[in-house]
Amino acid sequence: MTQRKIVVLGTGGTLAGTAADPADNLGYRAGELPIAAVLASVPALRGLPLESEEIARIDSKDMSFAVWRALARRCSELLARPDVAGIVIGHGTDTLEETAFFLQSVLAPAKPVAVTCAMRPATAIAPDGPQNLVDAVAVALTPGACGVVAVCAGAVHAAQDVAKQHTYRLDAFTSGDAGPLGYVEERAVRLVRPWPAGAAPAGSLERVLGAARWPRVEIVMSHAGADGTLVDALAAQGVHGLVVAATGNGSVHADLEAALVRAQASGVKVVRASRCAQGRVQDTPHDRLPHAGGLSPVKARIALLLELLA
Repeated sequence: MTQRKIVVLGTGGTLAGTAADPADNLGYRAGELPIAAVLASVPALRGLPLESEEIARIDSKDMSFAVWRALARRCSELLARPDVAGIVIGHGTDTLEETAFFLQSVLAPAKPVAVTCAMRPATAIAPDGPQNLVDAVAVALTPGACGVVAVCAGAVHAAQDVAKQHTYRLDAFTSGDAGPLGYVEERAVRLVRPWPAGAAPAGSLERVLGAARWPRVEIVMSHAGADGTLVDALAAQGVHGLVVAATGNGSVHADLEAALVRAQASGVKVVRASRCAQGRVQDTPHDRLPHAGGLSPVKARIALLLELLA
């Protein structure tokens, strides 16, 4: 019986980054190397049933709807192939949580899609990308694995929960109070929570692939001294949706809230999410705006984008 393969999709990021000085972990250029070259540099991956394809070679801070659409389309095609056991995506850390959540929302795959990354460029004295790739491939080859997950620094995180929480250290990701799904230990996955389950809403992928234009959804923040000027300006420009990064349990400065209520009354879809790194927004008797539960502001924005596409 032919062994099923893992397809590695490259999008660039620090994983494929280079710097002139091996001691420089900050002044590098992301996405310089093709994913095939990155994989070829990792001895532990040699002999494994891998294929690779290039989707993009960008710094993930510049992630776009076009790349998301290309990723969603290619992942869907590959996951439908019986000879593909799973997918690994090489991605920059800055927007990894957004891409992972987007893909889980539109695909909810029955096979594993492991999104991995690096905090140091490929040319570093001690790059972290090779081990992350080895771990991600191990996840993708694990029997029974499913869903979109993030793999970094030996931990496996669900797309729903993962967030980048550190600017520099190698272990930059957390799943907050939900905790990771599990850990990769010498190419073996030790689960502490079940793999992500569920199904994507009917037609969600088709809407993403067929959209002539994506809705415009912006994020505004509630803070001391906040007012409604920005919200009023965005509403006047025809914004389709607004996510407010609210304080605490979804609370919003009174002046900002008044502008958001005006925007909502004019037809703009408004959702509250919390600035807090852990916990979820709870209902209160005084709510005037709907909330996103446990979603972070950036994930609430994606959920609202997809809702508006529907």
